[in-house]
Amino acid sequence: MSLEVFILGSGGMMPLPNRFLTSVLVRREGDLFLFDCGEATQISLRTMNLRWKKISVIVISHTHADHVTGLPGILMLSSQVDRNEPLYIVGPPKITEYVQANRRILEMYINYRIEVLETEDACEVLRGDGYRLKTLPVSHTKTCLAYSLEEDSRPGVFYPEKAIELGVPRGPLWSELQNGASVRLENNRIVHPQDVMGEKRSGRKFCFVTDTLPTPGLSEFVRGADLLICEGMFTKDLTESALEKKHLTAGQAAEIAKEGAVKSLGLIHFSPRYTKRDLKNLLIEAREVFPDTFLTRDGQVIELPNPD
Repeated sequence: MSLEVFILGSGGMMPLPNRFLTSVLVRREGDLFLFDCGEATQISLRTMNLRWKKISVIVISHTHADHVTGLPGILMLSSQVDRNEPLYIVGPPKITEYVQANRRILEMYINYRIEVLETEDACEVLRGDGYRLKTLPVSHTKTCLAYSLEEDSRPGVFYPEKAIELGVPRGPLWSELQNGASVRLENNRIVHPQDVMGEKRSGRKFCFVTDTLPTPGLSEFVRGADLLICEGMFTKDLTESALEKKHLTAGQAAEIAKEGAVKSLGLIHFSPRYTKRDLKNLLIEAREVFPDTFLTRDGQVIELPNPD
């Protein structure tokens, strides 16, 4: 099954008519992960006909307004349906305070459980069914986190001919072997999973990085990602401005992707100074360093199938 990435907003600082603020939705086997929640996130969800009711984890990079002002609306929207599962909100310090203040001031009706997980450290902040969510502090004007959504490794390929050769009858014993259990045959012979299966296969890896200077350890953090969504806010002629505001240029984002040997880089969080026509300059600069780069755009869908 594909892991699908939906670009809900690709802009930074302020929403534009055709470029909403940064927000990315990842769909994995029924679970929805929302990375950042800028203004107009609800509009994009509706426009793309996404099932917002299934959002299980909301991930916030930092508490600057252009990354979090859409969150109160999403929390209220989620109360329009009955939820049996909690909604996890992951973010840096102050995200709990932000959620609690909005619930109090707006007198929100919330009919489900909200679990807020705060961290400012490099850690595995959340583990779910077949995946783990990791964080890395990055260098911005306030505490900001990069995220990595990594799937657990998958079982190797099952070879029926090997099972038959070893005398394992077709049926439940095959399922047990595929699920990692050894089985005992009627002749007391024990067959182990590795006897009939190939090597374990790696899961997919998605990384989300925004609002930072080049940070030690960041390339290693994103290493081998199937897709890195990373801010490329400025062209290189504005490197000084990027340094002052603690943002990445497109070329710097490409360097991180190259050093981390990621498979694909999608630039996001563009400065509003760039018109749609101007954005090609960001792409040109990034591709000089890392050819497998593309510009994200609002409404874009990216599929990440299993490699094998």
